[in-house]
Amino acid sequence: MNTDMSVSTWQAELAVDCRCTLGEGPQWDADNERLCWCDILEQRLHWLSPISGESGHYQLDHMVSLAAPLDSGGLLLVGEDRLSRFDPSNGSTETFCDFEADNPITRSNDARVDRYGSLWLSTMGKSAEKNAGSLYRLHRGRLTRLRSNLTIPNAICFSADGQFAWFTDTVTGVVMRWSLDSEGWPQGEPQPWADFSSTTGNPDGAVVDSEGCLWLALWGAGRVVRLDHNGQVIGRIELPVSQPSCSAFAGQDLKTLYITTAQEGFSAEQLAQEPTAGSLYVVETGVKGLADPLLRLE
Repeated sequence: MNTDMSVSTWQAELAVDCRCTLGEGPQWDADNERLCWCDILEQRLHWLSPISGESGHYQLDHMVSLAAPLDSGGLLLVGEDRLSRFDPSNGSTETFCDFEADNPITRSNDARVDRYGSLWLSTMGKSAEKNAGSLYRLHRGRLTRLRSNLTIPNAICFSADGQFAWFTDTVTGVVMRWSLDSEGWPQGEPQPWADFSSTTGNPDGAVVDSEGCLWLALWGAGRVVRLDHNGQVIGRIELPVSQPSCSAFAGQDLKTLYITTAQEGFSAEQLAQEPTAGSLYVVETGVKGLADPLLRLE
């Protein structure tokens, strides 16, 4: 792992002072020019319009970790026990299918749409129970389990050409890379790609930019690192809070990087030291992101 102090460094600034308990799943909705993100534990879907600066949230009736824009309009909510269609214009929700509804221990966690318009999504134990989580792919409306016996699956993202997927089980500290076939299905076993097991912070959410580099949140380290094609650190974003969770490129030119954070598990003393923990942060790196395909259910 590259520890060279000369790597490019940026400072993130406060974008929305929302103070989520567990901010997660930032997602750019290009058609509506809105960034959406979730406060999983408080059952809220937040939004920001970068152009107007307006922001707000929807109160939901269950935990949700991602709101993915659909090719048919609206959003698909990845929830603790179901996947649901959501209409932002009126806040209405319609269940699409169950999602580990028979397992009260788990909830949804990380998720991202792949280059084929399918959704990769994961579950984990509500108390991070060991090996309780799984990784799935929702392809044209059909849900397939890809992997089980994971504890905190994270860092789901994809190469621009659709040939590779990345993910991690956060507790291992290792980001894995998985070869994909011509329809986006995994081939063989995933291979270790970047090892953070001996560094400060644990790998959390990730996103890939237009140059093929991966931006990885390091939970507990107050940092997002940029990794090159070989998994080496070539850049880092410093935050004034310790628990960044995931990043997303947003805006018309996809050159603005937003970062969700959390205050989960904080003591009163930690909250006093990091009063804006759980808020949304922003940074201009000069690097352009990749447009996420719309999710296809048919």
